[in-house]
Amino acid sequence: MMFEHYLQELPLIAILRGVTPEEIEPIGDALFEAGFRVMEIPLNSPRPLESIRRLSARLGERALVGAGTVLDPAQVSEVGEAGGRLIVSPHGDPRVIEATVEAGLVSSPGVATPTEGFAALNAGAHGLKLFPAEQLGPQVVKAWRAVFPPQTLLMPVGGVTPDNMQEFVDAGASGFGLGSSLYKAGRSVEEVRTNAERFADAWRSLG
Repeated sequence: MMFEHYLQELPLIAILRGVTPEEIEPIGDALFEAGFRVMEIPLNSPRPLESIRRLSARLGERALVGAGTVLDPAQVSEVGEAGGRLIVSPHGDPRVIEATVEAGLVSSPGVATPTEGFAALNAGAHGLKLFPAEQLGPQVVKAWRAVFPPQTLLMPVGGVTPDNMQEFVDAGASGFGLGSSLYKAGRSVEEVRTNAERFADAWRSLG
């Protein structure tokens, strides 16, 4: 239920690939002020555990901060020790999911087929990252929504823009993970703030 709690106000996840520890706090502040309550720092970013440590300490219980591109159970432990509470992967490795659940953290693995999705839920996943969304498209989301339990969080990631969110939501998407369209390495705090506000406004204006 922790995942749903943080997604309730604005079901958008900020994926901050490439962010540095030196910039994470002002960027995190800008995202938080725009309404974002879930932030993911991929482990292939510069010194990601330090960024997770800093942002987790700054936002505390007000936001769900964690790691993306988590590939093995050992990394789950490292993220937890740094204060992260969210584990996101590009794949649906049951070992990573089970280690996440055992540690009391939130699990959102990447899946691309119903077989992977149901296996992830059976392993304890709290939400499903539909990746890559560009390849899957709204029609796949619609088909999945027809067969997965109605409470399942289906979160498309990859190629999501303010302009195409409506069609995914109409198909049954619960929310989205936002990467380079929101943040990419070298982007200023003000650019991130502007992008975050555009996405938040687009979500709130969905019919």
